[in-house]
Amino acid sequence: MAVTGLSRALVQHGRITETELTALQEKAKEAGISFIEEIIHSKVIKARELAVFCSLIFGVPLLDLDAFEADLIDKSLIDPKTLAAHRLVPLHKRGNRLFVATSDPTNLQGLEEIRFKTNMMIEPVVVEDDKLGQLIKKVTETATEALENMTRDTSDIDLLQEGNEQGSSLDDNSDIEDAPVVKFIQKVLLDAINAGVSDIHFEPFEKFYRIRYRLDGLLMEVSQPPVILKEKIASRIKVISKLDIAEKRIPQDGRLKLVISKTRAIDFRVSTLPTLFGEKIVMRILDPSSAKLGIDALGYDADQKAMILDAIHRPYGMILVTGPTGSGKTVSLYTCLNILNEPGINIATAEDPAEINLPGVNQVNVNEKAGLTFAAALRSFLRQDPDIIMVGEIRDLETADIAIKAAQTGHMVLSTLHTNDAPKTITRLLNMGVAPFNVASSVILITAQRLARRLCVECKRRVDIPRNVLLQAGFNESDLEEEWTPYEPVGCTTCKGLGYKGRVGIYEVMPISEEIAKIIMRNGTSIDIAEQAKREGVRMLRRSGLLKVKQGLTSLQEVEACTNS
Repeated sequence: MAVTGLSRALVQHGRITETELTALQEKAKEAGISFIEEIIHSKVIKARELAVFCSLIFGVPLLDLDAFEADLIDKSLIDPKTLAAHRLVPLHKRGNRLFVATSDPTNLQGLEEIRFKTNMMIEPVVVEDDKLGQLIKKVTETATEALENMTRDTSDIDLLQEGNEQGSSLDDNSDIEDAPVVKFIQKVLLDAINAGVSDIHFEPFEKFYRIRYRLDGLLMEVSQPPVILKEKIASRIKVISKLDIAEKRIPQDGRLKLVISKTRAIDFRVSTLPTLFGEKIVMRILDPSSAKLGIDALGYDADQKAMILDAIHRPYGMILVTGPTGSGKTVSLYTCLNILNEPGINIATAEDPAEINLPGVNQVNVNEKAGLTFAAALRSFLRQDPDIIMVGEIRDLETADIAIKAAQTGHMVLSTLHTNDAPKTITRLLNMGVAPFNVASSVILITAQRLARRLCVECKRRVDIPRNVLLQAGFNESDLEEEWTPYEPVGCTTCKGLGYKGRVGIYEVMPISEEIAKIIMRNGTSIDIAEQAKREGVRMLRRSGLLKVKQGLTSLQEVEACTNS
């Protein structure tokens, strides 16, 4: 047997007796395991001690498998029969030399078998037997088995409504309906919904494949499925998103629906992107319930809420919501639309694409390739007897002109712009080429917003912040004389150690007063508008954020990170 050399060495060096040797060999034979496995199982010698002993006695290099990347192993060199019979794992190929992991360097029969099959010079390296067993299990585990292990606790019910209405052929991907892949994707989506995630990223790389969630604005890795399955996972997502699975050279956009119950279904906006090592897929979770949270849940202060409700109930005018991507502009607009959505009101929206389905609202997806631009949709809306129009984004002069004319002719228009704050929105419209008179006479209110992470109520703790730091952040002397306490994040099981759970809106709500309108008419700058707004009591973003700190909703670091100073 291959263990003869090792067993003799153990006896010769006094590590075991002849009697113990015979007993261990008998036990190993009865249990159907190797001699080394029995030694370690019986706790005669620890795995680490045995590996060091073999390295010293037989002059073979010692390797710690914890420091070795198992994913780098060339699977073409793996022979399951050799692994099972001899517990030998080919690790790395360098020129004509093949480095093979073993816990028994005297196993010459197994090493010779690998040399014969590969026609390479074998270089054994000694490793700990328990770690070798884990490595063997990992390299012999099929990709399907890996997914089955990841989805062991999930339901067998397929909640995904699929439909390849394009009728495209599955070609070589005919096995994409494999149950483990279906269950794995379903688990990823359900876990994301339950965790309150906004986006899911499926990212292929050369040596690994990872899945990340965007939670409260930050990306975190949640899984690394076998890289060999990246094509199957991408194909499965494309099928249920009604995308062309044969097209992998250009980006594609689609949607899919996850039916959770008879009363709840979640839509996902799907975007694919060809990368060096496969298609990256990003899924945006579109939960219709987010539009029905109510204006109180968004984080507006009482005076800001009153100004917004007053503005949206006017018979005509334009309301603009501004902020960077991911700042919650769409949810704010849809919250307003939900308030206005009554049987006696005709509401039409043009979006790219429609993210939230709101029954009772006529929603149109912009399709620039087909000629359905924002401007074209707006022109059509004006012939559809609308009361309220929502434009996903004002991107150019043509769209801005039509939207402003609609606001001037008896319609309420809501839209978004990508600007940093409310005063700069006016400057942006003027720079587009809109006449100052048209801006002053149509825009009635502008809000700028950010989303700050909300402190976890379970673990947040009081913190002492020096007076000069608070003043530098924007607090004034009267603030510091009041009774309030700042808090800082800690981290617990509830918030997954982040210290934050959920997000709260920070808003700058600026009505267009007569004085601000006069500044616009005389081509005043955004600085002039901001100064007048402050005189009228408008709180800038930083000031609104500091109020959230005083209320204990978020931390000073978070406010400083997401608002302009």
